[in-house]
Amino acid sequence: MTDIDADLVAAFAGTLADTARTLARAHFRKTTAFERKADESPVTVADKAIEAALREAIAARFPGHAILGEEAGMTGGDDHLWVIDPIDGTKSFITGMPLFGALIAFAEKGVPQVGVIEVPPLGERWVGLPGRATLNGVPARVSGCAVLADARVYTTSPDFFTPEDWARYDALSRQGAMRRFGGDCYQYGLLASGHCDLVVETALQPYDYMALVPVVEGAGGVMTDWQGRPLGLASDGKVVAAASLALHAAALRALNG
Repeated sequence: MTDIDADLVAAFAGTLADTARTLARAHFRKTTAFERKADESPVTVADKAIEAALREAIAARFPGHAILGEEAGMTGGDDHLWVIDPIDGTKSFITGMPLFGALIAFAEKGVPQVGVIEVPPLGERWVGLPGRATLNGVPARVSGCAVLADARVYTTSPDFFTPEDWARYDALSRQGAMRRFGGDCYQYGLLASGHCDLVVETALQPYDYMALVPVVEGAGGVMTDWQGRPLGLASDGKVVAAASLALHAAALRALNG
């Protein structure tokens, strides 16, 4: 962080997460209707209401800051950027699965600095800052798993992979101790708290991953694209999150053959 204190930003992000939690709970398992966006992904009134409320709060507190949200796109052009996904896992939300979350990130010059994973139905919230991460205020730490054969591997769904990328993921994940599917942003919280060791995904947008990076890295993990490059607004949406440098290196070797 440079000219804005990380703790101040994290505290404000917490108030945004409180708002997202209240609104999401008000709609969860009550709102089932949805529309299809241009990319065929679903959107509900809850997505729109949460993003609108968070945008209003950010604009009031930091009127000069830029905002990027899944539903309303980019507004402003400041080096200070808030990135919002009001409901990460809208398909889970629509079908009553409680593993969706609200994602809130603060970035400086495109680099994510503070991230929040808010999981409204479970009352769980991960917060990541430079050098530290917490789950509901308690320090979160990755497992430290360093060997691919011992790794518990997650991804959200095979549906998000191209055939070529699925072949690469399939070969990688079958080398792990076990592999599981589902969870959207929740799996990154599980990684930050040591319950799984490796998450590999593709076809993500900045609002899907910008908030995850500070949480994973603050808990001692590593998160990059499939080539090992830092994640930013221009990344290609392929991500690897690992519980150690050694496991991250092994995953990249497996993915890139």
